[in-house]
Amino acid sequence: MNNRSLLTRRLAQGALIAAIYVVLTFVFAPISFGAMQVRIAEILTILPLFTPAAIPGLFIGCLLANILGGAIIWDVIFGSIATLIGAALGYVLRFNRWLVPIPAVVSNSVIVPLVLRYGYGVDMPILLMVLYVAIGEIIGCYILGELLATVLLKRPHIFSTGKAKEPSNPQSDR
Repeated sequence: MNNRSLLTRRLAQGALIAAIYVVLTFVFAPISFGAMQVRIAEILTILPLFTPAAIPGLFIGCLLANILGGAIIWDVIFGSIATLIGAALGYVLRFNRWLVPIPAVVSNSVIVPLVLRYGYGVDMPILLMVLYVAIGEIIGCYILGELLATVLLKRPHIFSTGKAKEPSNPQSDR
């Protein structure tokens, strides 16, 4: 594949990832926002395992979802940065599928509670909000994300710009 078509393919992948993130956030809006949230769109944080296009796709998707969802500016900025950090570091860890979701869980669990407290004035202990956000991220990133990864690993043609890395222990998938 030449550089131009690779760039075009990655731009299209990133745009589709962003669009799917926004749609999932709004389809599941009642549970996508707040101190106790399970943002189903976080299932997509597994996609850095398959393509670097997931990094800008997840960032722009989160940015748009927060803007369109009426989030305050601090949530738009820092919530999107948390997603960007998670996606970029997840891509760095892509050689072990089980590590890919960790940065998204950690970055959101640290940053989002601070936005909730100091941006929205949520009167709840920070550590409790960290726990709630972490639980929501674990559900979205690990439980649902790993289900998506299992499906996508069986269909490598979907992200044909590069082969998805096999899990560190292939026997654990059987």
